[in-house]
Amino acid sequence: MIGVPMSSGKLFRMLEALEEQCPGISTLQKVLLLTDGSVTTLLEAAFGERVLVRTVVQEVVPADREQAERLGIGVGDPVNHRVVNLVGARTERVFAHAVSFTPLDRLAPGARDDLLAADIPIGVILRRHRLETRREIAEVGAVRAGGAAAALFGLAEDAPLLCRRYTIVHEGVPLIWIQEQFSPAMFGRERVACAASALHPAAGTVSVVVEAPSRLHLGLIDLNGGLGRVDGGLGITLADPCGELEAVRSEGIVVTGAGPELAARVEDAAGRMLRHLGVAGGVEIRVRRSIPPHIGLGSGTQCALATGTAVARLYGRPLPARKVARVVGRGGTSGIGTAAFEHGGFLMDGGHSFGPCGEKTGFSPSAASRGVPPAPVTARLPFPEDWRIVLASPRRGHLVGGAEEVDIFREHCPVPLEEVRECCHEVVMRLLPGVAGHDLALFADAVNALQGLGFKRVELALQDPLVRELVRDLVESGAACAGLSSFGPTVYAVTDGDPDEIVRAARACLGEEGGDVLVTRGRNYGAVY
Repeated sequence: MIGVPMSSGKLFRMLEALEEQCPGISTLQKVLLLTDGSVTTLLEAAFGERVLVRTVVQEVVPADREQAERLGIGVGDPVNHRVVNLVGARTERVFAHAVSFTPLDRLAPGARDDLLAADIPIGVILRRHRLETRREIAEVGAVRAGGAAAALFGLAEDAPLLCRRYTIVHEGVPLIWIQEQFSPAMFGRERVACAASALHPAAGTVSVVVEAPSRLHLGLIDLNGGLGRVDGGLGITLADPCGELEAVRSEGIVVTGAGPELAARVEDAAGRMLRHLGVAGGVEIRVRRSIPPHIGLGSGTQCALATGTAVARLYGRPLPARKVARVVGRGGTSGIGTAAFEHGGFLMDGGHSFGPCGEKTGFSPSAASRGVPPAPVTARLPFPEDWRIVLASPRRGHLVGGAEEVDIFREHCPVPLEEVRECCHEVVMRLLPGVAGHDLALFADAVNALQGLGFKRVELALQDPLVRELVRDLVESGAACAGLSSFGPTVYAVTDGDPDEIVRAARACLGEEGGDVLVTRGRNYGAVY
């Protein structure tokens, strides 16, 4: 961290040092870190939506020595400890995470009541009670995200977070000490640059960074086609793992930071978008992070969408996610990957028209459904923030893709109509109400039932026996539900309690052959760029 008071003449040296820690810091980021005004107001202006305060912790505690020194109070004096997230009302993105300590005896009764009532921005409280204050910034810098913050912002644990610490001063006396953290990916330079290039396309941008989320695919609803429509998907956008890439202009197409298979995917998507745009230049893409491939988390779609989006924005021609998906050839069976990239949250899509004059004339996976548009989103719900998701990806699982995936669709479709009807019943009467009503038991009953219905039954039956053991063991260890994501082999389990026992069960089941176990959450916003 770099400790510099706001009034210091060292301001420019502070910013230079911060840019060395976190290259490419944008004007918006600098304003957020150094503002003497309301962060909430700035976020609302920058992102065009109302910002809500979601309280995580609100408690009165005795001040420790460090807090006492910061606030000029005695050790043991009562202070209000408040931890909040600043969240978009429409997108439910977490824009900022803030921790504050306030000596209660320094607030007038009305202001104290507002603070303890929670979910009111501090800036609003100060204005409401006409408290003339200033912010004395003590530290500005970058810190390692770590476990909790990484899950909150959907970052890797070693990713940087922008952080500032300051004191709000009233009549020369410290009133509140605050620490605020922001994700660099959400406020990057490319946001400003792309907005400028949309007005002046010839100007282009120096670079574009796109972060794309992974997703769970809970299942395809209708692979019978008896009603003239097929497919229909169910999915959950995940906070972790994520993919991230950076694009800059070049003469040809160059991909770095990726193995041969991923590099080929990126190159293919970049080439498709460049040809669609009809531009003469090329692009150099550096893969910063990637979603593990062929394990059921949607890596192919997210990679293609992130690449296509980056190229289009790099050349000042931003396109909506559904258009990008058509250009790069994704979304032809399930619309969940495209919707996760665009919106995030819990998602259901309505499939495609089916038959001689329909969008599809046969049963096929997305990768083999070129030219078919992504399915329309028919339901999007915020996934409950307190539901934890355990991912278990065995190394011994069966990886399905390419020609084998096409053959599976041909061999096992159409699925029995009665199973499709039962699947629809579970989705409409238990799965969707469970998410909407924050009823984990109802949601879990549907997930567990879907493992034995329709095409999900086929996907699970084709997996290694170890995968089916994982589903069983995770439920027996206390998970409300467990299921296979897409073709797998990743198994997911959902709980609203402590996931430690579920993690232990997953590792025990994976045994000596091993695999990866990760605890994550739903992500109620899409890609960041």
